Amino acid sequence: MSFEGPIEDRLAIRERIEAYSDAVFRHDAEAWIANWCEDAVWSLPGIEVAGRAQIRGAWEQAMQAFTLAAFFASPGSIVVRGQAATARVYTQEILTDAKGAVRRIVGAYDDELVKQDGVWLFRKRAYQIKHDQSEG
Repeated sequence: MSFEGPIEDRLAIRERIEAYSDAVFRHDAEAWIANWCEDAVWSLPGIEVAGRAQIRGAWEQAMQAFTLAAFFASPGSIVVRGQAATARVYTQEILTDAKGAVRRIVGAYDDELVKQDGVWLFRKRAYQIKHDQSEG
């Protein structure tokens, strides 16, 4: 994979990835779910969730466990083909729970995006953990 397609679309997709990260940092469920299309699929190790309402519910439940969820994302690839795109996004997470235990995760998302009414949204995000370290 590489970076292919109109620069305007690739920039909009990068901004979508950054908006997702910002919403995680702020624990903002409304801003976070705004990154997804209605029929989206979120695939995580051991679970797959379909539809915006179910995705939001799963995310809100997961986020309750953390006093801090720092999420950094870096695109490794964005390929735009008309109204559809794929992306590979590498992530670093620092998660702190209520007891102060820290978990550091390096992962990667394989993404499918769709352009709806001029806006790029995630249609599918499939996440893989590459490294997971817990402290405390």
